[in-house]
Amino acid sequence: MSIERQPQSTSTPPEATLPPEAIDDDNEDKYPEGGLKAWLVVFGAFGMLICTFGMMSSVGVLQSYWETHQLKEYSSSVVGWVPSVFVFLNLMLGIQIGPMFDRYGPRWIILIGSVLYILSFFLLAQCKEYYQFMLCMSILGGASSSMISTPTMASISHWFHKRRGLATGIAMSGASIGGIIFPIILRHVIDKLGWEWALRIMGFIFVFLLTIGNLCVRGRLPAKLRNGTIDMKCFSDSRFVWTTAGAFFSEIVLFASLGLIPSYAVSQGFSSGTGTYLLVVLNTGSAVGRLLAGLTSDHFGAFNTMTIVIAFTTICMFVLWVPFGRYIGVLYPFSFILGLGTGSFLSITPVCVGRVCKVEEYGQWLGTCYFVSSFGTLVGIPIAGELLQVAGPTRLAAVLGGIFGLALVNFTIARWSCLKWNWKWRTKV
Repeated sequence: MSIERQPQSTSTPPEATLPPEAIDDDNEDKYPEGGLKAWLVVFGAFGMLICTFGMMSSVGVLQSYWETHQLKEYSSSVVGWVPSVFVFLNLMLGIQIGPMFDRYGPRWIILIGSVLYILSFFLLAQCKEYYQFMLCMSILGGASSSMISTPTMASISHWFHKRRGLATGIAMSGASIGGIIFPIILRHVIDKLGWEWALRIMGFIFVFLLTIGNLCVRGRLPAKLRNGTIDMKCFSDSRFVWTTAGAFFSEIVLFASLGLIPSYAVSQGFSSGTGTYLLVVLNTGSAVGRLLAGLTSDHFGAFNTMTIVIAFTTICMFVLWVPFGRYIGVLYPFSFILGLGTGSFLSITPVCVGRVCKVEEYGQWLGTCYFVSSFGTLVGIPIAGELLQVAGPTRLAAVLGGIFGLALVNFTIARWSCLKWNWKWRTKV
């Protein structure tokens, strides 16, 4: 009897498909999904991302200050290249750092990056000229931050799979925490102690957090020797291609918002202090978005969560920001909503990439995704700054809303591709 039933038990109904989360699970590796070592990795990553992505979330305060002090003779679009290159190198160099992580693990990469990153901010305190800001913050700070953030995020994938969204969300919320506290610290310390001591205090904060991170973050899987820094086969996977395209457009909106919210507020007639607090509200929403999106993606799917959040945020951009962006009573709640959407995107993107590749390829694929999307960060702030000056704040808001709409289209197609082009509304993807 049992012999006769074997063909029936192993057959698959014609219309059945594998769940998307199982597509990349052709290895036999077992994930801890928790435990002291795993959660220490998340804790260390949380602190490290406060320093790197948290600083990126605060670039608007720095740019606003430079425009009225050291770099006041330059236009907003020219000054914007300093934070743009800083963020660009952080993401672009992931294509080099990712394979290095796969080959050597995180320890030495993160340690060297931490030393150089701390050094960059102590040097930044002494900067007076435009080229000095470019060398210290943009180049040294951007390159060293990539050596911290890329292996830090990739390490989480060694310890979690089913709970990867939650673990990534917790770690990525560190960026928002940095984006909340750093603008307030910088604003008050600059007023009381001056620019130089404000940056030195930031450097000492980084020493403390990065030391803890270096002690906690570690890899788990054995090193994999690979040739080259980019594996072109990832571009033959339509799921990865559309996900990366969505990330590219989302990065433009994210960093244009982070870089120009303070300047946008001033252009609408509000004080620079109001711009700073709008940035704090945006990063508060980002912290909530990263945690909720990470948790939600584990239950309902990363691509499902991504498309819903971006769709909601895009609608709010056209309903609230474009027509009512000149009213402070609208700007505060909208800044929170914008942070909610962009924070969710940052939290879920690494999870989406992890869903379409093998875990031993994760560093390389994530680095490649960040490499492509980094070009969005490079042009985002300068172009948005030029639009703000030439076209005005309302048209800037409309353009950013349209770009986020393009991101929505790409992530929707990526979801469809994960379903093998057989669209289903209720499938966890």
